[in-house]
Amino acid sequence: MGFSPHSHPQLTTWPGALKRGLDVAMSLGGLCTTAPLMAAISVAVRLSMGSPAVFQQERPGLHGRPFRLFKFRTMSSQKDPQGKLLPDEQRLTSVGRFLRATSLDELPQFYNVLRGEMSFVGPRPLMMAYLQRYSPEQARRHDVRPGITGWAQIHGRNTLSWDEKFSLDTWYVDHWNLLLDFKIMAMTVRKVFLREGISSAGHATMPEFLGPTTAG
Repeated sequence: MGFSPHSHPQLTTWPGALKRGLDVAMSLGGLCTTAPLMAAISVAVRLSMGSPAVFQQERPGLHGRPFRLFKFRTMSSQKDPQGKLLPDEQRLTSVGRFLRATSLDELPQFYNVLRGEMSFVGPRPLMMAYLQRYSPEQARRHDVRPGITGWAQIHGRNTLSWDEKFSLDTWYVDHWNLLLDFKIMAMTVRKVFLREGISSAGHATMPEFLGPTTAG
C-alpha cells in the first residue's frame, strides 16, 4: 500500500479551488435547508434505536489521513448471548433501512464537507483497516478527498465487486473535472429516487474487503 506523494490537480488548480468553493457553498446551503429534516430524523432514530442519533467513525480521507465521519445511525446495538454484536444485516432497523434506501443517513456528512474532510463527489471513505490491504493502484483512490457520492456509486454502488469499485474510483481520480462532478451529482439524484444498488446480496452494505487477491 502506498499513497502518491504528488498533489492531484483537483487540489492545486483553479478548477480545484472552484470545486472546494462549491463544496463550501453547497454544504452550508444543505445544512441550512435540511436542518428541520435532520431534526426529525434525529427524533425518529432516538425513538427507534436510542441515543446517539448520529453515528461517528474514523475513516481515511485525503492521502489516508483519518477524520471522523458523521452519519445517522441505521443499526441497533443488539448482541448475541456471548455479548458479540449481531451481523449488520440483523441489526439494520426498519427506520435504518429507510434512511439507507433514501440516502438520508448521509445528510450529516454536509458537515464533513464544510470542514474540508470530504467533497460532495469523490471515492467513498471506507474503513481504516482497509488502508493496509490496498494495492498501490487501489490506494490512489485517496489522492483526492472522499465524497458523499462518486463515480462508483452511480455505476452500481454496493452491487459492484471490490475490484470493480476500486477501478471506477481510480478512473475518477485520473479523469476528474467539474463537468464530471456535475454529471455524477445529477445521476446520483436519479439513483436515489430509484433506490438502486443499496446493498450486496446477504449484506447490509458490502462484504468486508480482505485485499486485492480476495476482492470481488
